[in-house]
Parts: sequence; C-alpha cells; structure tokens
Amino acid sequence: MATVNFEEAERLFPGSDAPAVDNLTLEIGDGEFIVLVGPSGCGKSTSLRMLAGLEEVTHGKIYIGDRDVTNVSPKDRDIAMVFQNYALYPHMTVAENMAFSLKMAKVDKEERTKRVQEAAKLLDLEKFLDRKPKALSGGQRQRVAMGRAIVRQPQVFCMDEPLSNLDAKLRVSTRTQIAALQQRLGVTTVYVTHDQVEAMTMGDRVAVMKDGVLQQVDTPLNLYDRPTNLFVAGFIGSPAMNLMSAKATEGGAKVGDYVVPINRAAASKIKGEITIGARPEAWRLVSEDEGGLPVKVTVIEELGSDAYLYGTSEVEGTPSEVVIRIEARRDVQKGSTVYATTDPEKVHLFDSGSGTRLSA
Repeated sequence: MATVNFEEAERLFPGSDAPAVDNLTLEIGDGEFIVLVGPSGCGKSTSLRMLAGLEEVTHGKIYIGDRDVTNVSPKDRDIAMVFQNYALYPHMTVAENMAFSLKMAKVDKEERTKRVQEAAKLLDLEKFLDRKPKALSGGQRQRVAMGRAIVRQPQVFCMDEPLSNLDAKLRVSTRTQIAALQQRLGVTTVYVTHDQVEAMTMGDRVAVMKDGVLQQVDTPLNLYDRPTNLFVAGFIGSPAMNLMSAKATEGGAKVGDYVVPINRAAASKIKGEITIGARPEAWRLVSEDEGGLPVKVTVIEELGSDAYLYGTSEVEGTPSEVVIRIEARRDVQKGSTVYATTDPEKVHLFDSGSGTRLSA
C-alpha cells in the first residue's frame, strides 16, 4: 500500500495554449479511495494517466509512497489500471485474461493460479473462468477487468470511468461492489468519473476539477454542505443547487421583490450584488399570504418516498428553472403557482464576480 502525491503537476499538450492539468497539488492517503470528478475536458482522466505514466508530466512531480515516479515507465510504477472499455483479450478465457500480467512478469504457474482463484472468489467469477469474454455480460466483463487488476497486488489502483458502459441499474450495484471491494483490499484507489452521484456515493474524498484546475477536495458531505465556489455548488448535488442573482439588503438578499432570509452576521458584512444558493430540500412551500418566491409549476417528478417540483419564476434574478423537493403525493397541479421560502442557515452566499464562497 502507498500514498500518492501530486506536487504542482502539469500537463501541457503540444500546440495548446492552456495546460490540460494545471498546477495540480493533491495528497492521497494510504488506502484511501479518492474520486476525481468534473465535466468532460476538465483534466481528470489526464491526471489519472499522468499517475499511470501514460501521459508526460511537463512540470511538477508525482510520488507513489516516497518514490518519485515522474519519469518512471508505466510498467515499473506498481499500479494497475482499469479502463472504460475493459480491454480484455477476446481469444483468452477469463482465467487467462486475469493471469496475463502475472505471466508477463514471469510469476510461476502455481502462484498465478492461486491469485486468479482468490480474485475470482472475491468477484464471484469462479464459474466463468473457462469462458471467453464474448460469452459474458457487460457487468461480468467489468469484474474480469477488476480481477486482472487485483491479481497484480499493486500499490495503487487507477480506474478510468469503469462503469460508463453499463446500464443504469447495473452501475448502481457495481459501484457498491467496487467500493466494498476496495475497502476489503485496502489498496489506494484513484477513480475517475463524470458522474457526480457516483463520486458522492463511492469516494472517501472527492476532488472536483474544472478546466484543468482543482477546485475543491473534501469528503462528499462537506462538498455538498460547504461548496467553495459557484462551480462546485452547481456541479455537486442532484438535482443541482438553485443559484440566484441577488442584492444584499438589511436582513436578507433581495431577489426581485422577494427577500431571501440570510444569516444576519453574514448580511452585515456583504454589500452589493451577490449570488445565493439553496438546495432543493432547503425550500418549503408556504401560502401566498405568508410571502415567498412565486414559482409556476411545470413538472412534478414523483419518486415514491418524496417528489421534486420543477418550475419557473418570473422574478428577476432567478434561474430559468427552480427545483424544490416536496412531500410525495402532495396535491400540487401543473400550471399552478406555488410560493416557497427557506431558512437563513440553509442559504449559501457567493461573490457574483469571483464565484468564491462568502458565507461561513
């Protein structure tokens, strides 16, 4: 097992004006499961490939344990990679696929067989060892790819969107299996995904990236509760946080004629234009007489245990779509107008210009 450290690591592709990964400094603990997440092109896969030795580091250093691996060839880094497309050899059986890297490393046959059997038992693949990949489902192929990484007993697992080829139901069950397996093995794991729900449910910590720059790294709940800037606030959470332009006033933040209540201590320090954020569950419906943000209902998404109200507001400064979590089976009609308010401690405040967090 080992720690992983990126120290001001940069990857600048030839002919590009801006680095794909810019000054990445990130410490990953021994046995930690960390997830790199962000939109397409944010640099998360490039960061992983830099760690694996598949992309050149044009500036900075990368350490695995105490060893500087910045210029070490991939085969000598003691990492195992799990790819998006499985990369299985079609002419080999499951057992042969899993043992191939050990065979190339000249591990004796008895040890190879032992490791393959142990990994197959972990992954419930024992009855498939004699099959070829074409005879397996997508989920089974993914488990074979995991098994091939496990038998190598590496210091670090690198996983590049390994679930993106699976259907929605299988993704949910497989991500649970991967997280449980990593916990049992205790191997340091760097996992890349564009799916923030996947990131939030799997990672010990989550690192959010945008345009090659690390925005925030923290536990899933801290990311959700205290996003460091507008990008993280809008990216983490499903449905996304409602973000609204507002003007700081005494006792609140004014959105059109509606005053959103905000923390008094924060309100006294904030002037001018700001952006406020409120999660869907932070809102509650009130009567028209009580006052609130008017929202015209467009869709009610019933989920059984609860529901999401999607609507629009004609109040200046509100987004085109407002999302509010409500009680399931509540009698709210499409096309009607409802009124919503929130509590000061549930409102996030951001600087509209820089996007940085203002509230404590």
